[in-house]
Parts: sequence; structure tokens; C-alpha cells
Amino acid sequence: MAKVNVSLDAELVIEAMLLSGTRSPQDAVELLVRDYVSRGHRTEARTGDVADELRRLEVGRTEPEAAG
Repeated sequence: MAKVNVSLDAELVIEAMLLSGTRSPQDAVELLVRDYVSRGHRTEARTGDVADELRRLEVGRTEPEAAG
């Protein structure tokens, strides 16, 4: 896997370390990013993604409305 170096404010990294319970800045940031990404995937699984919503809207426009 490719690696990326990012410069962050020291206070931000210390806060990330405290929240994640790690002693390594690298581990702390990695854990927080992985958690953020997994939450996004879980949310998409529950609610669908943008493409699902656009398809739903298109189907709603093309169906004739029921007579009243």
C-alpha cells in the first residue's frame, strides 16, 4: 500500500492520540481515519448512496401519477 506523509498541528495529533488511546501519532491518525471511513461505509449501506437516490428520483418522475 502506498504511504502519504501529512503535516498536522501538534495539538491536533496529541488530541487524536488521547482519543484513540495510542502512544504513536501515526497509529492515532490511522485509527481515526479508518474509523471515519468505516462509518461512512456503514451509513451508505443503511441509507444508500447518491446514485441510488438519483435513480429513485428518476423513476418517480417517469411513473404516471395514479388517478384520483
